[in-house]
Amino acid sequence: MQNVSEQIKEGNNKGNALALLPIGIFLVLFLGSGIITGDFYKMPALTAFVIAAGVAFMINPKESLDTKMEIFCKSAGDSNILIMLVIFLLAGAFGSVAKAMGGVDSTVNLSLSVLPPSLLVPGLFLVVCFISTSMGTSVGTVSALTPIALGVSEKTGMPLELLVAIIVGGAMVGDNLSMISDTTIAAASTQGCQMKDKVKMNFFVVLPAALASLVIISVMSAGYGAAAAEAGSYEIIKVVPYVAVLVGALAGANVFVLLAGGVLFAGAIGIFTNSLDIWGFIGAVSEGMAGMQELCILVVVVGGVIGLIKHYGGIEFILNFITSKIKSATGAKFGIALLASIIDLCTANNTITIITAGPLAKDIGEKYDLDPRKIASILDIFASCWQCMIPYGAQILTAVGIAGVSSVGIIKYLHYPIFLLIFGIISITVDFSTLKKKKAQ
Repeated sequence: MQNVSEQIKEGNNKGNALALLPIGIFLVLFLGSGIITGDFYKMPALTAFVIAAGVAFMINPKESLDTKMEIFCKSAGDSNILIMLVIFLLAGAFGSVAKAMGGVDSTVNLSLSVLPPSLLVPGLFLVVCFISTSMGTSVGTVSALTPIALGVSEKTGMPLELLVAIIVGGAMVGDNLSMISDTTIAAASTQGCQMKDKVKMNFFVVLPAALASLVIISVMSAGYGAAAAEAGSYEIIKVVPYVAVLVGALAGANVFVLLAGGVLFAGAIGIFTNSLDIWGFIGAVSEGMAGMQELCILVVVVGGVIGLIKHYGGIEFILNFITSKIKSATGAKFGIALLASIIDLCTANNTITIITAGPLAKDIGEKYDLDPRKIASILDIFASCWQCMIPYGAQILTAVGIAGVSSVGIIKYLHYPIFLLIFGIISITVDFSTLKKKKAQ
């Protein structure tokens, strides 16, 4: 069976622009209703995507409904989707149990007591960057730390959307730099380079983007110092579950082990401190998982719609369109960046984006004699910068599900992905790795 790259080179699969219509319908319904009414809660994302799914089923009326439903169900039940669902459920349980036993309040109050008021929020961003780099998963980081944003908002009066955006942005920093991130593994594997080399390439793009974000965050949070100065009481033992998650991440533990262990550990501490009894623990677990049900349904629907888009040639259309416009080495790098960007906007999964675009990007790189490390870096950066800005991406969906805020409210405060996009474009325009090679010669 030919892969997408081989099909395109032979010109036997032009793709179908009409297959992208469901994504357009979703954006029109979700964003359009919010812009018109001024309330982005008017059109729930799930409702908008269910309508988009209906549109997807109407594409190619000659194909039977049974066939379409089979494609939809197989895509919705993909292993990546199911893994995401389990993470969501564990994250909901962990956040609920940690809050019920007083872990969130203690963690926030401890932070307020230790950090100077002016450094509380910037410090939170740095902590998130560190944890996400250790864990290697942005979704896992968002799941574990969004409850902290809720607590900080309650204590300081800071906009919850801003704090949640800080969590999401910092989580993506780790996704870009971690050696154990699935995006790092996918990008390096598809281009045949070492993971450490791809991370080094990313570092000179991610670092300035993170520093610029840190400056903006410091300025925006400066006015909340007085409120942050008043810290309540805390119990160190109730902070331990979060510390355990961090230590486990540093040890390279699996995200499932981290979150499941966190649930049990938080419950045990709650029972030990008489903050919870066994039934309170069970109730908190159930409540936390129940709170993620709508999010899980949305992810399943999104997965099915993406499967239909792929089946009807939406991704192939994008690939053909971009490759037909490439004329030079610099154009090739921008073409790969555009390829990763558009596919991520369509699939809402940066790892799948890299796996899909990787083989074709490798062919383009060989044709124009591009550094494989550079291609891997471009794929990762441009898949990631859009990933945490789309309202139907896993990072935003996770944050919305836990914090109960508007996805658009989070996106307007997302500084890191914007700076990542800017510095990513600069890194293509001025290829410092090439300059270094020339200087060495």
